[in-house]
Amino acid sequence: MPMQDHPGLRRRGFLTAASGIGALALVGCGGSNDSGDSSGGGDGKPRRGGRLRAAFAGGGASETLDPHLANLFADVARAKALFDKLADYGDDLSAQPRLASGWEPNAGLDRWKVTLRKADFHDGKPVTAEDVLFSYRRIADPEKTFRAKASLEPIDLRASRAVDERTVEFVLKRPTAEFPNVLAAFGAYIVPDGSSAADFDRKPVGSGPFRFVSFAPGRSAVFRRNDDHWDGAPYLDEVEFVVANEESARVNALLGGQVEYAHELNPTTARAHEGRGRIEIVRLRNSAMQAFAMKTDRAPFDDKRVREAFFLIADRQELIDGALSGAGVVGNDLFGKGYEYYADGLPQREQDLDRARSLLKQAGAEKLKVTLDTSAVAAGFTEAAGIFRDQAAQAGVTVEVRMGSKDSYWADILDSGTLCCYRSGAMPIEAHISQRLLTDSTTNATKWHHKDFDALYQQAQATKDAEDRAAVFGRMQRRLYAEGGFLVWGFADWIIGTARTVRGVDRKAPANTLDWARFDKVWLA
Repeated sequence: MPMQDHPGLRRRGFLTAASGIGALALVGCGGSNDSGDSSGGGDGKPRRGGRLRAAFAGGGASETLDPHLANLFADVARAKALFDKLADYGDDLSAQPRLASGWEPNAGLDRWKVTLRKADFHDGKPVTAEDVLFSYRRIADPEKTFRAKASLEPIDLRASRAVDERTVEFVLKRPTAEFPNVLAAFGAYIVPDGSSAADFDRKPVGSGPFRFVSFAPGRSAVFRRNDDHWDGAPYLDEVEFVVANEESARVNALLGGQVEYAHELNPTTARAHEGRGRIEIVRLRNSAMQAFAMKTDRAPFDDKRVREAFFLIADRQELIDGALSGAGVVGNDLFGKGYEYYADGLPQREQDLDRARSLLKQAGAEKLKVTLDTSAVAAGFTEAAGIFRDQAAQAGVTVEVRMGSKDSYWADILDSGTLCCYRSGAMPIEAHISQRLLTDSTTNATKWHHKDFDALYQQAQATKDAEDRAAVFGRMQRRLYAEGGFLVWGFADWIIGTARTVRGVDRKAPANTLDWARFDKVWLA
């Protein structure tokens, strides 16, 4: 999917099952009507009709259309075609209203009233406050492991209530200024009150832009236009999600005319076909942070001078060119370039080997030896490790690259080792901090444990004024820039291929956001 709480999950487009263009996948993007054409030639005016076939990597025979279990990109693409959330993430990862028409907090930021727009499920029943509460309580079931459970943790669902048919009062466990992010959380889809697991694979009923037609797990899913969707009917008659687990299979299906949309292509493929006239290449910028994670609670990275030295060892452009084949932009040791609250006023770090050597000498680490954990679990990881090893040698640091298991890499690097390759897909900066940089964060790969930093996060969440809140997030990021554990060297493009007849694919939306894989705004010329 798109994963919010685990970098390994979020880019699981790389599944190792057998590939076959007969399976299910959802893909596509199409943003608002000003997204512009995705392909050359033809009339720019949207036209109705036709079936778009989209190839994604899938999850095999165990796939489900239960939107609360959506983990892989294919799951999410299918879920957003059939279902809606109260809010979703815009291009800058700020929360945008969807089924909710608006929200308003109390003075203490611990009670929020959410108003629903007028919308209907596919069976004609209206979407109500009770459906919202049922959906969130289902996700929060302690016996289940639904995707959005951790995101909904701030809500006291026992105390929350339906004020009337289209108003929900959410009672929170603590002040939460960024509560709209909870409404937009990955997997927080609204389903009809009383829905059971069996309903979702037999005949799922949502409020989304497409209605269910058929589903063959691990093979394909076909959905038909919902003419009554609250956000306007899609242009397409139908969308078919086809499963093709190998990137080569997705590309060949696109070139051969078997599909019109191929999700998650690698940079080499994109370079080979860009501008050649057979297919269109769409690059979604700033979709994936690329980093090295230093564990700040153990030697040698428990000394902030060593961490700063490593920041200065990195030649970021060389890493982009070598590990990502140039398909990305340099990072500045902070997550979320281009997102809401990003601290873009800090000087761009450049390689400075003399200063790095000086810092290592001050720290008594002149002939430092470290092990860098990597794996073929993600594109570019092994290449980045080799490039950084050679860069570090220029500063007198010996880096030994250790290859890890693709199957257990993300679990292994969470607590063990000292330095590792790391990446993350899109999420709000607030969510990145809460999940990875607080003392009790469950995926704190840099072991950044600072009570004063935790306090700043709580202060930000209790600050009602957006400008004042941005200032607190700015303070936190300046601290991370100076002495944090993430050496963020780049942001990779997310690459999609389409047939030349496909229009309306959004080119600005990072993977995981509202306008990524959004087929209701796509049309065939």
